[in-house]
This record gives sequence, structure tokens and C-alpha cells, in this order.
Amino acid sequence: MNSHVQVIRFSEATIRQVRLDCNRAMVRARFCPQRSEILQLRCIDNRAETETEFGNQLWYFEGVGVDELDRRHRVYGVVEYSTQFGLNELVEDGVFTTENQRERFRSLYEREVQRPDWRHPGHRLLAAAVIAVSVVWLGYLMFGSVAS
Repeated sequence: MNSHVQVIRFSEATIRQVRLDCNRAMVRARFCPQRSEILQLRCIDNRAETETEFGNQLWYFEGVGVDELDRRHRVYGVVEYSTQFGLNELVEDGVFTTENQRERFRSLYEREVQRPDWRHPGHRLLAAAVIAVSVVWLGYLMFGSVAS
């Protein structure tokens, strides 16, 4: 095992809730809840909540989904949570037929949880535009009322 791998133990209640949410995702994907099965479940991203920002958890699951025609499908799922005030709130889930589809979801997730950076030219341009509009508006209010 690599030294940078961190083992996190989750409570039974957390695992039970994640498993329930995985089963709900399977139902939304139109698989039979009684005959479908979650085979593997793991947390692949656990960003702890801090005093300045909420946390995130991303769980992967693999399983077998049984459709209405009694066909079995290998499925790859994902469940995303936001950790707010110590509680996990379901944000999004999905069930995919290939691991590549699930990885595309993860790339979107990675972009979502990145913090904005003020060094980005678009962010600086937006800030400059807001300041410019504010100055023009304040000038109009001040000099427009003097002229009246």
C-alpha cells in the first residue's frame, strides 16, 4: 500500500445511507430494486468540511442491474454528497453502463469542487466591470441629483 493512501473508516449509518442512495439510483435508472444488486461500494473522494467551506464526498459503486425484460447488466454508479454542518446531503447520483462514462462524471465533479482563482483573467475582468459599473452608477446618482 502506498504511503499517501489514507484509510478512512465510515460509520455503519453512513454506509447504510450510501447503500440506500445507490439503490435509489438503480431504481431511477429503471432497474428492479429486488433483483438488482450492489456488489462493491467505495468512497473515492472525501474532502472534509472546514470553517470556510462545505465538504464533499464522492462514492463509486459497481453492481448488476436487472431490467424489466429480466436482462442483467453490469453497472457502474456514482453518488455525490455535500457535507454541510456535519451532515451528508445528496447532490447527485448516476448509473452508467461503462467505467468511461462514470469517469466523465468524475471529471465534471472535479471541476465543480475547485475553488475560483482570482488570477484567472475572466474573474479579474468581471471584478473590473462590476467596479466600473458601480462608479458610473454612483457618479450618475451624485451628479444627476446636483443638476436637478
